[in-house]
Amino acid sequence: MNQERNCLDCGEPLHGRADKKFCNDLCRNNYNNQLNSSSYNLVRNINNILRRNRRVLEELNPTGKTKTTRKKLAAKGFDFDHITSIYQTKTGSTYMFCYEYGYLLLDGDEVLLVKREES
Repeated sequence: MNQERNCLDCGEPLHGRADKKFCNDLCRNNYNNQLNSSSYNLVRNINNILRRNRRVLEELNPTGKTKTTRKKLAAKGFDFDHITSIYQTKTGSTYMFCYEYGYLLLDGDEVLLVKREES
């Protein structure tokens, strides 16, 4: 009834506890890193885009409220497809936010940049 168990990473025979899955910490870390790498890469890439978007909005909006153009945002690497929240005003305007910095698309190429005040 004593079935031989092998390390999930390297395949070496395991000795010791009955619930042991890896022969050492290196194998455990390697196995888990490989298991999570694709989903971790996706999350890391999206977080990088969001941080860059926030940085661009912060750089172009030092006073808390200003106007710029979509072209200037895009030239600095802003990605309009990635935001953290949407705020709809009572008048129907839709502000897109990347953390505390947001923007409102205006007519033509113009964009109103805003900073949400802490409450």
